[in-house]
Amino acid sequence: MLITIEEARDALRVDGTDNDVIILPLLEAIPSYLEVSTGHDWDTEPVHPLAQTAAKFILQLWYDPQGPDTERLKRTIDGLLTALTAIGRTME
Repeated sequence: MLITIEEARDALRVDGTDNDVIILPLLEAIPSYLEVSTGHDWDTEPVHPLAQTAAKFILQLWYDPQGPDTERLKRTIDGLLTALTAIGRTME
């Protein structure tokens, strides 16, 4: 995984494990989403810090898609995906 469940809880500002049944499937889907979106597999060690950051923003959007920061998150994610796509091309 790109980020741990603990990092995911921190990014979501969630305490405890009650929401892990929701969070874990989202975490598992993010690597595939990033690979399809950028054309590069980011789930390899060491994980690129920008991929980890993107994962946290994507998780926030998917966890609360109707939240007050939805549009800001979408713009941020779009920018991160663009940057990751460019970085992925240089890594090939």
